[in-house]
Amino acid sequence: MQRDRWNNRTAFVLAAIGSAAGLGNAWRFPYMAYSNGGGAFLIPYFVALLTAGIPLIVLEFSMGQKTQRGAPGALAKVSRKFEGFGWWAVLAGTIITSYYAGVMAWAWDYLAGSFTLGWANDAGTYFYEEVLQISSGPGNLGGFSIPVLIGLIVTWIAIYFILKNGAQSVGKVVYITVPLPIILLGILLIRAVTLPGAVEGINYFLQPDFTQLLNPSVWIDAYSQVFFTLSLGFGIMIAYASYMPEDSDIINNALITVFANSGISFMAGIAVFGTLGYMAQTQGVPISEVATAGVGLAFVVYPNAISLLPGGPMVIGLFGFVFFAMLLSLGIDSAFSIVEAGVAAIKDKWGGTKQKVTLYYSLFLFVVGLLFVTKAGLYWLDIVDHYVNTYGLVFAGLTESIIVGWFYKPNELRNYFNSVSEYKFGNWWNVMVKFITPLVLTVLLISNLITDITAPYGDGAYELKYLFYGGWIGVVGVLILLSYLLSRQRGLDDIAS
Repeated sequence: MQRDRWNNRTAFVLAAIGSAAGLGNAWRFPYMAYSNGGGAFLIPYFVALLTAGIPLIVLEFSMGQKTQRGAPGALAKVSRKFEGFGWWAVLAGTIITSYYAGVMAWAWDYLAGSFTLGWANDAGTYFYEEVLQISSGPGNLGGFSIPVLIGLIVTWIAIYFILKNGAQSVGKVVYITVPLPIILLGILLIRAVTLPGAVEGINYFLQPDFTQLLNPSVWIDAYSQVFFTLSLGFGIMIAYASYMPEDSDIINNALITVFANSGISFMAGIAVFGTLGYMAQTQGVPISEVATAGVGLAFVVYPNAISLLPGGPMVIGLFGFVFFAMLLSLGIDSAFSIVEAGVAAIKDKWGGTKQKVTLYYSLFLFVVGLLFVTKAGLYWLDIVDHYVNTYGLVFAGLTESIIVGWFYKPNELRNYFNSVSEYKFGNWWNVMVKFITPLVLTVLLISNLITDITAPYGDGAYELKYLFYGGWIGVVGVLILLSYLLSRQRGLDDIAS
């Protein structure tokens, strides 16, 4: 069977950058930096890039390109018994896509709201009452939020049409969807740095507090940020690289992806905190009182800051539109890349046309994602995101590094990617993959586990101990069971042999 191919190397690199640079770049990195020592956070961040981010992305590019398979097939090439770990990565991504599309649905609603300035008076009320129509807790689903449901339908239609013709159509789309958010982010950045109070906001974002480097949680957060923002552990980069010819330059492609992703994160930080500095000055409060983490930064705080911009309703609507168009263009690349990882794995295992596999897989994910567009969707998104991101993806990255470092012989893989690359990696890559990266990811897993045991996850609305045990039994248990069952199924290679 003829494998999909990218139109050219540029299309592959743009697709990889698009997958890595997602919604989290726009809110997670800025908040992580300012809450973990500001400019001092850059030290553990770049250490994490060197010891985990770069080694793992080169590993995933190499495994995909060398084996010409998605994650399950690539790990099965090492040994059939490892195929299940590849399915684990794909399934974790499947769960993430089901709610990630829900977050994009919120952005569609805000984009539409930019024409009427529906969020301009009070973005908090608009978000929780008009968009989410949020219920009292996770046990009270309360039916669907119609605005979010419509946004979800639009998102999945877009994902399907982008993916249905494979790498060829994706390669054309990323020429628009990757440069576009950078251009839009540049517009927001220029406006932010020209606002009164912007300097104070940017200083707050980057001012070094070197005492934070003695705090182990800062280092854990840095590794967590690098791991998640590069789309490691999803099987995405393995699938994307499998559509490249086997003699393509791997190290150059990996380094471009890593540093482009980091650059977008820094641009977002300056744009966001420059604007928040203006908001703090306008309201006469410290910036620490206007900054917040997570979805609140993107859907409540920043829209409120935009609503204070001088120039009247037209300017507010314009910059609101630019911001949410930027979020959507960042998000769509990440969303369809996760879907593509699953489609590639299914086609490798059982065959089928690209259009049919993409259609049925997208419909399945749409149905699963309906939970997250109910009026309790935010609660369930928060719960599922915590367990899948904290444990599912980190475990996938940990097993990848162990399998390659201890069973595949890292020298063999290093000799391969060095032979096709302009730049060469030395023995330090072997040491990272075999020892440092597994050690760091193990510490990250144990640290998060201890935190969950000592302080059960959830806030005042749903802080129940059963969320911890239920999360483990539900999310992790399902991943283990399905990964095992999928690896036991006979695929095309088995039938042929």
